[in-house]
Amino acid sequence: MIQHLDVDGVPTLLAPTGGPMHAGLTFRVGTADETLARAGTTHLIEHLALAPLGLADYHVNGMTAPAFTTFHTQGSETDIAAFLTAVCGHLSDLPVARLDVEKEILRTEWSSRGAAAMDEIPLWRYGAQDFGLSSYPEWGLGALTADDLREWTARWFTRENAVLWIAGERVPAGLRFALPAGVRQPVPAASSVLPQTPAYFVNGARAVVLDSVVRRRTAASIFAGVLERELYRSLRQDAGLSYTTTAGYEPRGDGYASLRALADALSEKQDAVLGGFIDVLAKLRVGRIEQADLDATVAKREDSLSTAEVEAARLPSYALNVLTGEPNPTIDEHRAELKAVSLADLHEVAGEVTASALLMVPGGHTADWAGFAAAPTHSTEILQGTTYSSMEGNAALRIGADGVTLLRTDHPLTVRYDDCSAVLVWPDGARQLIGSDAIALHIEPTLFNLHPAAIPAIDAKVPDDRQIAMPARAPDAIPQPKAVVRQPTKPANSTWWEVPAMVLSGVGVLLVGGLSVLLTLAMLLTETEPGEEQLWGAVVVLWLLTVILALPIVKRRRRRRRRR
Repeated sequence: MIQHLDVDGVPTLLAPTGGPMHAGLTFRVGTADETLARAGTTHLIEHLALAPLGLADYHVNGMTAPAFTTFHTQGSETDIAAFLTAVCGHLSDLPVARLDVEKEILRTEWSSRGAAAMDEIPLWRYGAQDFGLSSYPEWGLGALTADDLREWTARWFTRENAVLWIAGERVPAGLRFALPAGVRQPVPAASSVLPQTPAYFVNGARAVVLDSVVRRRTAASIFAGVLERELYRSLRQDAGLSYTTTAGYEPRGDGYASLRALADALSEKQDAVLGGFIDVLAKLRVGRIEQADLDATVAKREDSLSTAEVEAARLPSYALNVLTGEPNPTIDEHRAELKAVSLADLHEVAGEVTASALLMVPGGHTADWAGFAAAPTHSTEILQGTTYSSMEGNAALRIGADGVTLLRTDHPLTVRYDDCSAVLVWPDGARQLIGSDAIALHIEPTLFNLHPAAIPAIDAKVPDDRQIAMPARAPDAIPQPKAVVRQPTKPANSTWWEVPAMVLSGVGVLLVGGLSVLLTLAMLLTETEPGEEQLWGAVVVLWLLTVILALPIVKRRRRRRRRR
């Protein structure tokens, strides 16, 4: 059984373990509580709290997630008490002398991160806010001051907003938490920038990824296991198309959970993997779910509940539920929930998965043929304002009282000032406005015929706390307009018969025109005999015919002059 205790005003969970003693202190704060312009605040505080500890003879670690921050350690009772007491002391009195050093460490950490297939999923679903911020760099680090960090810790790193969990026989003696008083903070409300679902977006990764939001319940976690088995069987065992097929289920803390699945693919097999992946989803959506898959998934979960370490193993997730106020069933209650899951329950979850699905497809592919709508890549609103032309002739920039619109030949991009999550500011005048919907609008003054007051006008409209100073760029990194080369225009409406027609017209003009000239001269140089007056009528007819034959040539020459 997990015991509920209190240590120095902090709710505490204690469970026995047969292995080394370990413990964690979890706070209800993470990246989703930040803003884009201050992204990195919680991660920086986590680093500062650990930095003075240096090299420890026992395991210590810290982790910042979207909704939680945890400090974890493993060692003797004395080690654990010393670690957690020191961490709380550092949180109450941040070692700001290391502020610049830790900022550089975090920048290096971000730059060395390998790109993962799922990294972009959050911004496509949530935008440049709350749960979508995990897709962005920690741009806020540069502007953060010691006072900013102290204010953040005073609000979030408090006794009431923390839970201590210990896998061991007892609470280590001498454990003290020098934390301020505060309040339990709710999980931020999750946004959505998808006008409709199911939706898809294109990514260059060689994988197909599914992201869905489902109600948090046992049937949904079992569905993730069933989906993984079906993907493995269909795409790896039967078709030999994928090597990695996975599915996972992660509670969000607000009564919902993210359900994700992935299947990798070779470049030449991406089309087949995408089709096979969607076929698996369609199969489950219509209720074609194997009882054997349900039984196997439930049996695997039941086995994990039968281990001696089960209570200690679930301490971290148990602590998260305490922080968010979600239920923590007993082991027996959890077993009963597992056994109660039916095929009908999984069919219902499959409907939720499809209804909220966001599919990431490889480059060069779409999923509209399967009923998935393309996720927005441009704006529907075009603002009023002063329009500035591009020096390259392929776009225009409109700066108004409410925001900025980039007018392109394909689709416009608009960011309103009152919905702007951040503005990246370069010393050379370049700006990038990022809307809460993740629309990013980049302005290079060297590429537009801007009035000198245009950029300052934008800066004046965006609050200072949303502006992010970027490092200066080398001169050769600043884009310059390309010379616009006029391409010779091809004759319009030219057809295969034009040239032969011109030849025939020219020959006709020469023959009929020549005959007209000869006959006219003969009539003028000789006296007209009585009865020959009708020959003048023939002369007139020949000249009219000459003019008619010359018309195609005249029209063609006029078209050429107009195109020049």
